[in-house]
Amino acid sequence: MILPMYIFGQPVLRKETTEIPVDYPNLKELIDNMFETMKLAEGVGLAAPQIGLSIRMFVVDLDVISDDLPQYKGYLHAFINPQIVEVSEETNISEEGCLSVPGVHENVRRPAKIHVTYLDENLTPHDEWIEDFAARVFQHEYDHLEGKLFIDHISNLRKQLIKKKLIAMQKGQINCSYKIKQNR
Repeated sequence: MILPMYIFGQPVLRKETTEIPVDYPNLKELIDNMFETMKLAEGVGLAAPQIGLSIRMFVVDLDVISDDLPQYKGYLHAFINPQIVEVSEETNISEEGCLSVPGVHENVRRPAKIHVTYLDENLTPHDEWIEDFAARVFQHEYDHLEGKLFIDHISNLRKQLIKKKLIAMQKGQINCSYKIKQNR
């Protein structure tokens, strides 16, 4: 089932999330719906707050870029109750966008490599290092769980340059190719 995307200005996007209990109802169905919603919106990641749920979970599909980056062939993951344990000192800058901030793309500096823990869709625990583009996507989605957006990482000058777009989003004056939850 396709779920509506919550757009910039919705309070749930600025709220810290809570951990998911192991007996969370219909978890498999929720994960499937999130993958379906993300695919339709042509995203590579989707966090639960973006569909209005204040829980610690996100999904990532990097298989869609595997023609250019073959190391991501088959990379479809659900990350439940993820934590970033450690980050590298090495950073890189790359352009990011967000399904909840449509039409805005900005360069963001992030650690190049991160040590993470999480449960997968089968509630199997993982403890691993993630690097490169996968690390960037993980951090972007993880920010959603902390009530942050990628635009929080840009300079005040860049924020001023996109201010009109953000105000329009808050007023619901936006056209998207995917289903959105209008701000009220």
